Amino acid sequence: MGCDMLYLECRAGISGDMFVAALLDLGADEEVLRRALDSLPLRGFRTVISRVSKAGLDACDFAVILDEEYENHDHDMTYLYGADSHAAVRERSDGDHRHAEEYGHGHGHGHTAHSHEVPHVHRGMAEIMDILHAAVLTERARELAIRIFTILGEAEAAAHGTTLEQVHFHEVGAVDSIVDVVAAAVCLDNLEIDAVVVPVLYEGVGHVRCQHGMMPVPVPAVTHIVSRHRLRLHIMPHVGEYVTPTGAAIAAAICTHTSLPDEFELRKIGIGAGKRTQEVPGLLRGLLIRPMAQQRTETDRICKLETNLDDCTGEALGYAMGQLLEAGARDVYCTPIYAKKNRPAHLLTVLCDVPLVPVMEEILFAETTTIGIRRTTMERSVLSRRIRTVNTSLGCVRVKECAVPVRRGTEGTEGRVTRCYPEHDSIVDLCRRTGRAYQDVYRCIMKELSAM
Repeated sequence: MGCDMLYLECRAGISGDMFVAALLDLGADEEVLRRALDSLPLRGFRTVISRVSKAGLDACDFAVILDEEYENHDHDMTYLYGADSHAAVRERSDGDHRHAEEYGHGHGHGHTAHSHEVPHVHRGMAEIMDILHAAVLTERARELAIRIFTILGEAEAAAHGTTLEQVHFHEVGAVDSIVDVVAAAVCLDNLEIDAVVVPVLYEGVGHVRCQHGMMPVPVPAVTHIVSRHRLRLHIMPHVGEYVTPTGAAIAAAICTHTSLPDEFELRKIGIGAGKRTQEVPGLLRGLLIRPMAQQRTETDRICKLETNLDDCTGEALGYAMGQLLEAGARDVYCTPIYAKKNRPAHLLTVLCDVPLVPVMEEILFAETTTIGIRRTTMERSVLSRRIRTVNTSLGCVRVKECAVPVRRGTEGTEGRVTRCYPEHDSIVDLCRRTGRAYQDVYRCIMKELSAM
């Protein structure tokens, strides 16, 4: 695809099957996907790729058809929202229909080779990793699938107050969710897409039935993913779950930009159809675009909040900083200063996205002794970056890759180099698992990254 970028228009939310269908509509190879899914050590499902009409638009549909023993009612509107809910569907009132008899001309395939597989209500992270490593995937597709499930696992762990290693997936550990995640990774890899623009996710309101009963929308896993990975969320006044945990995790795993280039060429359009019939038709549009001029950086706006504290204890200050970071602050730091009457004090600075200012200020007023906060809105330039999972001799590590513009030669010609930065939490995790010192692990990882 060269320098093409993928723009995801998530005005009707995003789910795993919608994302896969959009990429198939953009030209992802169905045969490559079929071979990858055939290699999964799972049974009890088949997949169907077909054309459907939704809200009068021609779209691709990717369906994971489960055997009765694996059925989870994920598209049963009355089950999900209750019989009296406005989101429950009595008829396909938006005029959706398949171009042929139901699944009649789709490309279905069943999985029966691994007869030892038995139905799993819950799967742990270790079981998911075993499935992904057993499948026949490219390394890039496998890394992306691992990244998506790691994001899902961290969100589930945060929601249930446990650890990534101990968490047991419910809905996202089901057969259809595993297939959706693997299919998403395979299709993105097949299209050779590295840059993805996800400006905002549109979500509904109300409640939806999950493993633990009726949950508010957005569900806890989605809120944790949105907060931790700084995705932008817009709440629509429509009842229903439009952003699924799998959809949010895919967006978090692949998003490299939150804004479109100033000018671009539109190369191709793909539309993926969702299964649920809700007030806003479930359509995810993916656009392959090519920037007219290669962007070295992207520009966005952030807010800087500052307050002087001369009567706040170190314990309270440390707790407040942790709360600010958990709530989505981009950075929080303290600077020693001298305040009024030559009192030793701290300048507490918070950098955050503009929409998060009310949340940040609420925490500052509640958790510190401040009675006033200074606010400055500013623009910034940031390097294009992506986060991916890399296999090393010590284990998997998450790495941030930044494209850095450089000037080379006497003629001042421009070039680009990629710099890799291991994520701190991944290094700490490897230290705990191997018993080695932080500096030793860091040097080992950097040496292997430089050789890749």
